[in-house]
Amino acid sequence: MTYQHILFATDFSDDAPQVGERAKDIARKCGARLSMIHVIEDVNVMLGGGYELLPVLPDLPDEALLRESRNALGDLARRLELEVAETWVVNAPSTKEGILDMAHKQAVDLIVIGSHGRHGLALLLGSTANAVLHGAPCDVLAVRIRD
Repeated sequence: MTYQHILFATDFSDDAPQVGERAKDIARKCGARLSMIHVIEDVNVMLGGGYELLPVLPDLPDEALLRESRNALGDLARRLELEVAETWVVNAPSTKEGILDMAHKQAVDLIVIGSHGRHGLALLLGSTANAVLHGAPCDVLAVRIRD
């Protein structure tokens, strides 16, 4: 199968370069456009109800967090020597929703994601890769992380 637009989803874990190399290789072989995404989960949504006694959190993510994430995404692209069509840092209620929303909007036909992320609270809520796989409008490659 050949792909036209590949989306590499990263959580900036130590394993991200390994996943990025796989996305880069597939894009090169298919002559596909390669884009990257990092999702910042909305902490206020994740906390939900029942936390009325916590101090009111400022609107997240703030500009510093967005800027740091954009810089990290650019650094990862440079380190992988990726010819990236676009990079996106998005704020979403969940990583899964952010990735799937962008895949829909950008007509992505392959999402490349690590098979296990180490992603804060998401570890308690289930596998991001599994959630993306079951909700994606396109093919999903969950790259097995090699130790």
